[in-house]
Amino acid sequence: MAAVESGLVEIVREFLAAHRLLRSVSERYRAGTLVFDEVGELVGDDVRSVLFRLKERCHVLFRGGRGEGEIGPTALFDLAVGSLFHEAMKFRENFYQRSAYGPKVRALRRAALRDESGLLAEFEKLIEAAGVRIDESLQELDTLLGQTTAQFRILLAAHAEEGMLARVVTARGRELAAVFGTSSDALLKELYGGSAAAWSLAGRSLLSSGFFAEAASALAEAARLGGSLPGDARQLCFAEGMASYLAGRYAEAVARLAEWFASAPAAAAASDRPLARQAAAALSRVGALAGAGSAEATEATRCLERLNALDPESFPVFEIGRSRRASAGG
Repeated sequence: MAAVESGLVEIVREFLAAHRLLRSVSERYRAGTLVFDEVGELVGDDVRSVLFRLKERCHVLFRGGRGEGEIGPTALFDLAVGSLFHEAMKFRENFYQRSAYGPKVRALRRAALRDESGLLAEFEKLIEAAGVRIDESLQELDTLLGQTTAQFRILLAAHAEEGMLARVVTARGRELAAVFGTSSDALLKELYGGSAAAWSLAGRSLLSSGFFAEAASALAEAARLGGSLPGDARQLCFAEGMASYLAGRYAEAVARLAEWFASAPAAAAASDRPLARQAAAALSRVGALAGAGSAEATEATRCLERLNALDPESFPVFEIGRSRRASAGG
């Protein structure tokens, strides 16, 4: 599941880059300012091009290990991206022919080179035909991009419950909304029922991954929007406490973790146990970091006592101020 979530995050990033570059290439070609290196950044036969990376990521995520017979939003998006890639490759080859060969043929004409074989005339026909194919490819790319963008929106909705995806959607909400022709608030309401719910899901996902400062920011944003989910306020205490610990603000860390402990249910929930282990690991180090006789160390000891009283079997490693393994000589 984590691999799927991280794969979707990469696809979001690559799709946004591909969308921006496709629009830029189209506009710059029509303005007569496009150069071939810009086309190479968009499409090519290796990972230096964004459409190649997007195509390969889609194939790995949506085809790898699941066979070619899968149907649904993922399969249709995979096909759409593949079509974009191949149409863009046609544009690339024709643009190269026109931009690389065209100037050489014109230079040879100006030099009044004798052309008994008729090659120059044939080259001119090929270059003119390449220009027609470029225009056709651009029209097809514009159509495909619109359809692929619509399918991308469906793909996001199909995976909206996945926390890592919520993280990238909230972080890049304005950019995504611009691609879809809507506002970030409207997009988050469409996918999550509201902005607050989206930030809450993102915050919980960040918290579970150990990104404490980022989780605190996301959960605080959910609270600011007035739509926090049950338990968000308590999770915010934990995130802020751990972020403060990592930043060396030990008094603040202990105070916020104490709030988290104080609001614990009578019996620790299973979902609390991974967090409590992290809190216990941090609190057990406060004495060494802030000073054994400090107020922070004293309060950290009280927190650890409360933690052990709540659920002693869940935290076999930590005793008050020291490791049980150390006391056993392990």
